[in-house]
Amino acid sequence: MIEFFQSTWPSYFSGFMIVVIMLILIFSGKTFGFSSNLRTICTIVGAGKHVDFFKFDWKAQRWNLLFLLGSIIGGFIATQFLNNPEPLQLAESTIRDLQKLNIKFNGNLNPDQLFSLHALTQPKNIFILFIGGLLVGFGARYAGGCTSGHAISGLSNLQIPSLLAVIGFFIGGLMMTYLFMPFIF
Repeated sequence: MIEFFQSTWPSYFSGFMIVVIMLILIFSGKTFGFSSNLRTICTIVGAGKHVDFFKFDWKAQRWNLLFLLGSIIGGFIATQFLNNPEPLQLAESTIRDLQKLNIKFNGNLNPDQLFSLHALTQPKNIFILFIGGLLVGFGARYAGGCTSGHAISGLSNLQIPSLLAVIGFFIGGLMMTYLFMPFIF
């Protein structure tokens, strides 16, 4: 059974599960998005006393907090107990592109030089993570939701603002990949 969970699943399985979850959410009148959990958590800890944006009934979002908690627990279980011990296989062209950015591919899902405890001792990495976090947080708030909220929930509800946001996310991702990352690394 463990081998089944460690094996590569077909991509259409994920797509099918996203459709099932979205249909359940649409018919129950809920929308999906991870960044809304940040607002809910801020409200729980009392931010509504100081900022009107955080004054809302957070208890209506408990299901989304459970989804967040389940994602964290599921990710932990997957990486600790279901992780395939074989190195990740990347295309040679991808490895060469990483090398151009001075990022060494060592077979892990995330490069150790950027995503490890040792990486957090490097001021440049801390700066990149801090600025990236601010930009993602600001962008999610300014766009009225995160990539998952707009791309999954908004598009499935045929919302034009979500389509525009997703187009903006793609443009931003391409700019980051081809313009900024070579400069940063």
